[in-house]
Amino acid sequence: MLVTARVRPLRSVDRLRAAVKAGEVFPSARSLLFHLMQDQADVMAAIVREYTHKVDHVEDRLLAEHLQDHRAELSSMRRTLVRMQRLLAPEPGALFRLLNRPPAWLAEPDVQALRESTEEFSLVLNDLATLVERIKLLQEELAAKLNEQTNRTLFTLTLVTVLALPINIVAGFFGMNVGGVPLANHPHGFWVLVVLVASFTLLAGWWAFRRQAPR
Repeated sequence: MLVTARVRPLRSVDRLRAAVKAGEVFPSARSLLFHLMQDQADVMAAIVREYTHKVDHVEDRLLAEHLQDHRAELSSMRRTLVRMQRLLAPEPGALFRLLNRPPAWLAEPDVQALRESTEEFSLVLNDLATLVERIKLLQEELAAKLNEQTNRTLFTLTLVTVLALPINIVAGFFGMNVGGVPLANHPHGFWVLVVLVASFTLLAGWWAFRRQAPR
């Protein structure tokens, strides 16, 4: 008899329950345990494959420069995998300690079957840990790409502001309703101001691009 007290059933336990309902017979509690561990490893392997496919999709879009905000999706996957890792990581160590000094009721074929199941479970956990690290690196790279995009946008806005600064200053001075405005009666005063504003605009643009070039 297998008793579980979880409110939400585990997939591996559900698979074992389905096998029992399908008529599968377990001659001993050991065979029931081995079947449960195999189901547990299969479920974890399926989850890792599913999340690996999702991570591959995000990585392909990132390499293709199709930047989207996948941070929430990556955070959700990483949180789920870390919870699984934290919950199941102690299991292989405990089983290996048991296999080092197997009890008398475990026969040699049972020990071998338990060792194979434990090794397979450990491999799945290693794949899970690798996937968690890969998601972490993707999150960092995505954050760096978004920061770079934000910096380029801010630089463009700053450049437009710098280029518009000379004409705004000159227009502000010559728009004052006071006496003594220079070039007010000059026949070519407008073109003099155009040349003056264009020169200052080119100088401001050269200064802005010169500061950006070393980066």
